[in-house]
Amino acid sequence: MDVINTHKRIINLPKAEVATLLETLSTKKDKVWPKDNWPPIRFKNGLKVGEVGGHGIIRYSVYEFIPEKLIVFKFLKPKGFKGIHKFEIVAINKSSTEVKHSIIMKTTSMMATLKWVIAIKWLHNALIENAFDTIENNYLEVKKHTKWNCWVSLWRFILTKIG
Repeated sequence: MDVINTHKRIINLPKAEVATLLETLSTKKDKVWPKDNWPPIRFKNGLKVGEVGGHGIIRYSVYEFIPEKLIVFKFLKPKGFKGIHKFEIVAINKSSTEVKHSIIMKTTSMMATLKWVIAIKWLHNALIENAFDTIENNYLEVKKHTKWNCWVSLWRFILTKIG
């Protein structure tokens, strides 16, 4: 199955400031990842091309990194996920920036397709919206937290019981 899953958000900060936040991804001072509610994203040596890491059961390598523009990750696991996911930032004007996260992949087995459709897609969507909240919360006085739908809450409950 072909999968294209895209999330975008306009952040009311200049591109350089958003880029600085994005470069903290997977560091001890991460200002992007919603680590309070999701498994942390980890790369042993940070965002360097070739580094292997991931979060939870999802594994990938840093495939391309262009500071202030793009981070591309290539899926390694789960089995049957062939493709990439990426963060991109684009200046809208001097004071606002679009942050975009995309998955572009193919599931290559029935099991991988079922994992995506039934669980991972829903969890991924919630995680990315929470990551965008985290980016915005670096400068907002009233903090954002995108609520999870009942499907996400159910999967998170199930996974805490079996994990």
